[in-house]
Amino acid sequence: MNRLLLVALIAAALAPVHAADPAKPAATPAAGTKNLLPDDGDAAWKDIIAATTPPVPPAEWNQKEPTKDEYDAFRLKMGESAAVAADKAKEFQARFPKHAHADDAKELRTEMLKAAVSLGVKTREDELVALVGKGGGAGNSGGAAAAPAPGDAFGKRMSEAVTAARKLEGKGMKAMLAEFEAQIRSIQKDFPDRPEVYGALLEVAQGLGGEKGIAITKEVEASKAPDEFKKMAAGAREEILAEQKKTERIGKPLDLKFTAIDGRAVDVAALKGKVVLIDFWATWCGPCIGELPNVLAAYEKLHPKGFEIVGISFDQEKDTLEAFVKKRKMAWVQYFDGEGWGNKFGKEFGIRGIPSMWLIDKKGNLRDLEARDGLAAKVEKLLAE
Repeated sequence: MNRLLLVALIAAALAPVHAADPAKPAATPAAGTKNLLPDDGDAAWKDIIAATTPPVPPAEWNQKEPTKDEYDAFRLKMGESAAVAADKAKEFQARFPKHAHADDAKELRTEMLKAAVSLGVKTREDELVALVGKGGGAGNSGGAAAAPAPGDAFGKRMSEAVTAARKLEGKGMKAMLAEFEAQIRSIQKDFPDRPEVYGALLEVAQGLGGEKGIAITKEVEASKAPDEFKKMAAGAREEILAEQKKTERIGKPLDLKFTAIDGRAVDVAALKGKVVLIDFWATWCGPCIGELPNVLAAYEKLHPKGFEIVGISFDQEKDTLEAFVKKRKMAWVQYFDGEGWGNKFGKEFGIRGIPSMWLIDKKGNLRDLEARDGLAAKVEKLLAE
């Protein structure tokens, strides 16, 4: 079981399992006609590896237990992320068939689809069945934890660790991660030379976040782990610190100035008296497009009452963005620098996944880092203050 498959296993298995809400159909990140990956094979593979990292649970969950709806929404978000990784792996196979990681991409695509389906993205079931057959999908009860079915002693222990963590679902994500860490520590004593253990610890670190997560990343860096995992640890620590910085921004003004693609000057500080949505998105992002009807509806209803939107696009082609905005009648301003994931504000604000939606209140202070769910209701509440 390599690190990439372990990511899929842990991401799916540690997400709490609830019945799907029929009123909330799963968004499906489909691969469009535009390439998702850069043209260089090595850079494309790095992009795929980054895409396999599941979203980090909101930092506030460490202080306040999330509701069932919040669990379900995060679970689906993880599924959508896995589906995007599967799409990128599929594209990699097609565009770089002679690359050293072509076979890895094939294997990764299957595992990411298993994770996506088990996490609620049911619209990818047919694609998964086409790849592995009816008997090799995610199943109806076991989720991705049952998918790898490892036969070796180490793999068996890893599966048992996931099962033990799942038993604590009722106590919340933090308890599940704590149990999983304890299980991994025990496995490490018996299998000290298995590098997958370090990958599992890093998943725990990213899930827990905060000082505990940082401590684990430092532990991995100082260990005998392969250099690959030490680099991952350094990256994970940067991500955790970025998440902390995002949380620290809540209740404070957001410094955001730029010239929009249509020439308009934008200064969020000058929008006091209005409620402002900062929407980090891209035209190639399936979940972003899935959310667009909700964003448009909220804008149409609440713009006359003082609701504004500022788009931060992660696109790389200006013409594509301009055409899309015009076609969808998105009247609000858009920031574009053509850097994709290297987007200036994306890096400054620690954006690791899109769509990401932030809300700023009428006083100009950042109030919500998870505005995607119940957007219109949240905006109305802030407008009423």
